[in-house]
Amino acid sequence: MDKKITEIKIISKSGILPSYETKGSAGADLRAYLSEPVTLMPGERRLVPTGLFVELPEGIEAQVRARSGLSIKHGIGLVNGVGTVDSDYRGEWNVPLINFSSEPYTIHDGDRIAQVVFSSYIKADFKIAEQIDETERGSGGFGHTGMK
Repeated sequence: MDKKITEIKIISKSGILPSYETKGSAGADLRAYLSEPVTLMPGERRLVPTGLFVELPEGIEAQVRARSGLSIKHGIGLVNGVGTVDSDYRGEWNVPLINFSSEPYTIHDGDRIAQVVFSSYIKADFKIAEQIDETERGSGGFGHTGMK
C-alpha cells in the first residue's frame, strides 16, 4: 500500500521535530518546550508550549490529540479533546493540557505531551433547504440501536 507523505515546513526552537515512535504510528509525538518544569495540579488547565511553528499546506489540518499513556497512567488529557490547527495559523503550537487525576503531575522540557495526526479535509458549500432526504435510520441516535 502506498503511503502518502506530505512535506511540512517547521521551525523548532529546540531543534527537535515531532517524531513517529513506530513504523505504524499515525500520530507524531509533540514535546514540551520549557525553560523550567511545570506542575499541573489536579483539575488545572494550562497551555504547554512546544517551540514549534508550522506551515501547513492548504487542505491539510493538524489534529492534536492526547497521548494514551499519559491519559491512562497519569490522567493527563487535552482540555478540548482533539484540537485542530488550521493551515493558515502561524503561531507557536501550544498544547492545552488538563490534569484529570487527583495527583499533581510535573512536565519537564522535552517530555512527550501530545501527538499530532495530519488529515486532508474538504470545505462544505452550505445550502438552505426546505427538507432533507429520509433514511432508514432517520433521527435515531445516541444509542438508539441498543446493545446486541
